[in-house]
Amino acid sequence: MSQELEHVKCLIIGSGPAGYTAAIYAARADLKPVLYTGMLAGGQLTQTTDVENFPGYPNGIMGPEMMEDFRKQAERFGTDIRFGYISSVDFSSAPHKVVVDEATTILADTVIISTGASAKWLGLESEQKYNGFGVSACAVCDGFFFRGQDVAIVGAGDTAAEEATYLAKLCRKVYMLVRRDEFRASRAMVSRVLNTPNIEVIYNSEAQEIVGDGQVVTGVRVLNNKTQEENTLDVTGFFVAIGHHPNTDIFKGWIDMDETGYILTKPGTTQTNIEGVFCCGDAQDNVYRQAITAAGTGCMAALDAERYLAAKEAAELELHS
Repeated sequence: MSQELEHVKCLIIGSGPAGYTAAIYAARADLKPVLYTGMLAGGQLTQTTDVENFPGYPNGIMGPEMMEDFRKQAERFGTDIRFGYISSVDFSSAPHKVVVDEATTILADTVIISTGASAKWLGLESEQKYNGFGVSACAVCDGFFFRGQDVAIVGAGDTAAEEATYLAKLCRKVYMLVRRDEFRASRAMVSRVLNTPNIEVIYNSEAQEIVGDGQVVTGVRVLNNKTQEENTLDVTGFFVAIGHHPNTDIFKGWIDMDETGYILTKPGTTQTNIEGVFCCGDAQDNVYRQAITAAGTGCMAALDAERYLAAKEAAELELHS
């Protein structure tokens, strides 16, 4: 079956803060970007409620509303925004081949990857029920809403330890649920947790159910996996810190990644190991993972793509002069 072919200057894959910011800059540079949203248009922020730490919104804004603002701004400058997912890529030659929805092949002079990362969840039904209403996967994003309250956090690695100590500065009490009888975190991070007086570490513990009143979280039912005893902790917030999975599987075999799948970029740039392919946002950032940092790297990716195309065009003109 013959496939429909289309040639574009700049293809953006993903529609979170990174993708939309890249689109704004690319469109203003007359790269005529085409952006595919992926299955979750707007990215992770469409699944959050209040966003209070993004500059320019003094009264805060709902995550979905903010991403709608990003989308409208990208469209205003001429970005062609399309709903669809990338089913395969071929970066063996230029222009790069990208197949959309297993039906359309795009030939792209530059590709900006902004597919983000997804939080790993425990898989509890109640966890999804109260997601955004007391359940969160980002302490830095949502800890402020629980100032002076009691919360629980699940996880045993460096991220969990770091987020627990962050929450301890804001919350009255932080229960840290560790599945085994030891941490996976580094010694320095464990020491920081154990020396924070309002963090109570509960070892050999697993969250069984997030308890709520139908609207917000009121507690968490915890099982001791050694004694099989259950008890309920009275908390108003429940934080999941068991890691993130970058949405980069489709690029494996083409793009250099670290052992967990985060795309590697050349220091100080958004360039990948493939010429003309750039990466921004949480697909390449496993440290900060904030909307503002994602947007910043989206700007960088568009500028990198613009400069790459300008240099290529100049080289071709020189060759033919």
